Amino acid sequence: MNGLRKKLSDRLIPGFRRRLSGVDALPQLALLGLLSGVFTGGVILLFRFAIEFPLGWFLPGNDAENYEDLTIVVRTLLPLTGAILLGLLLHWLASRDRKVGVVHVMERLNYHQGYITFRSALVQFAVGVGTLLTGQSAGREGPAVHLGAAVSSLMGQWMRLPNNSIRTLVACGCAAAISASFNTPISGVIFAMEVVMMEYTIAGFTPIILAAVSAAIVTQAVYGGEPAFSVPALTLNSLLEIPWILAVAVIIAIAAASFIHILSWANRFNHRPILLRVIIAGVLMMPFAALIPEVMGIGYDTVSLAIHGELPFWILLGAGLAKVLITALTVGLGMPSSIIGPTIFMGATLGAAMGMVGAMVAPDLASSVGFYAMLGMGAMMGAVLQAPLAALMALIELTRNPNIILPGMLVITTATLVTSEVFAKRSIFLTMLQNQGLSYQNSPIIQALRRVSVGAIMDRSVTRTDREITHDAARELLKSEPKWLVVEGSNGPTALLPSVDLARFLEHLKNRQAEEDKPLPEVIDLMEMPANRRDIAPIQYQATLEEALDQFESSQAEALYVQRHVAPMIQRIYGIVLKSDIESYYQYRRS
Repeated sequence: MNGLRKKLSDRLIPGFRRRLSGVDALPQLALLGLLSGVFTGGVILLFRFAIEFPLGWFLPGNDAENYEDLTIVVRTLLPLTGAILLGLLLHWLASRDRKVGVVHVMERLNYHQGYITFRSALVQFAVGVGTLLTGQSAGREGPAVHLGAAVSSLMGQWMRLPNNSIRTLVACGCAAAISASFNTPISGVIFAMEVVMMEYTIAGFTPIILAAVSAAIVTQAVYGGEPAFSVPALTLNSLLEIPWILAVAVIIAIAAASFIHILSWANRFNHRPILLRVIIAGVLMMPFAALIPEVMGIGYDTVSLAIHGELPFWILLGAGLAKVLITALTVGLGMPSSIIGPTIFMGATLGAAMGMVGAMVAPDLASSVGFYAMLGMGAMMGAVLQAPLAALMALIELTRNPNIILPGMLVITTATLVTSEVFAKRSIFLTMLQNQGLSYQNSPIIQALRRVSVGAIMDRSVTRTDREITHDAARELLKSEPKWLVVEGSNGPTALLPSVDLARFLEHLKNRQAEEDKPLPEVIDLMEMPANRRDIAPIQYQATLEEALDQFESSQAEALYVQRHVAPMIQRIYGIVLKSDIESYYQYRRS
């Protein structure tokens, strides 16, 4: 079966694959974006069904978010039971298989060129469903992003696409997942490029947009065209509210900075056994579940009530602060929960609470509570993720109200700036990566090199040859006029030499024979004859130029031969890459 798959792949898409090596393969990337969106949309539907069907059967009123009506004993023991089961599952898994969510996707992009395993997707599906079914403080957006990225990455791996295309596919999967979760395709696109990829490229926009749109169409076919929340007509009553909006932005920024700080502090215990940490997280969740059940699960029912102004002040304030504290503690301790959903909950409840305060102070001027709830959602998302544009787009698409744009821009940028500049907090995802001892390189040079495969710049004029060859074999070798000769050793390719050096040596032997009347040697040793030989190292055809530079540095080679598996234990050489080729290509593209 694997052999048949490989033959079909090699026959149907070799030219397709070759075009994707460069940065100008827009039609091919567009097609991949469409496929990514369709597949991701289907997976997100399956993921939501796995959550909503059991919860609709288990929770009172057949409401998949109605944890509040459970008895106090059940809702107290439910998170602890779930924590024990999740802890046992994570304890059974190897440490490399426990990583899930947006942070894992960013790690795979930065260190593994976007390659995500099927096993990783299965683990994410299981723990994503498990955290929500057992009432942890979690969301479904982080798992959705991981699943979308994994589906798209696996599609690229199945097609054996170049690594630069797989990176683009991962971004398509992330955008499609956010689009399918919220029915917000624009914010899905911006989230993928601003939060996950941390770069904007013209070539990247088209496939990512198509992925977001196709995923939204798939989910709308099941859930309809309405956004995640039903939002009443919202408007800014008076420009005199601007000072209070700025004050709300500062309050949200303090909550966001506290959330990031507490989570980072809890991360310090990551050296402890995962089973112990997750059970402690479940124990910590118990009093919150008993006293403030609104913090259990996704909590979008509470968000909707906050937007419509149907919750009292103390419930809003208590639930918002409790969500900040318990989500930061449990996620920091290792509970595989999403962060994006809780961020929306925190912002909506705290924003609505501040809206009530404004209404008490200036009842004739204040806008509706729902208006401030939406502003709080945008501000918290922008501050925690350090993604103001993604937060603004989400706010606009969720409200479908142009009147929210001006105050939304003001509150989001202010909260984001205060969190980053006053409290010196980075994005929550970058903070979690840093706590794992990892970094995220996004310099312009690195980004440019990641977008191009070695197949786009390699010199294809290359021929493999044995170390010792006869004169007739040497002349036959030169008939095809290759530029480079890869010399085979006992353990594979061992050196590279220009074919012109062999031609020159043959001419020298011919002249010497004529002058000295000596017979020609029976064989020519390519490793002994005079030539400008270079040490070589392998690089896979799918690799990016960034990977090629890393290989140059780690191997100290003078040239790389580009190879690909064509059969078990058989590697075919497709071309040669020199370090100067990479430097020349980058200089050319930059100019």
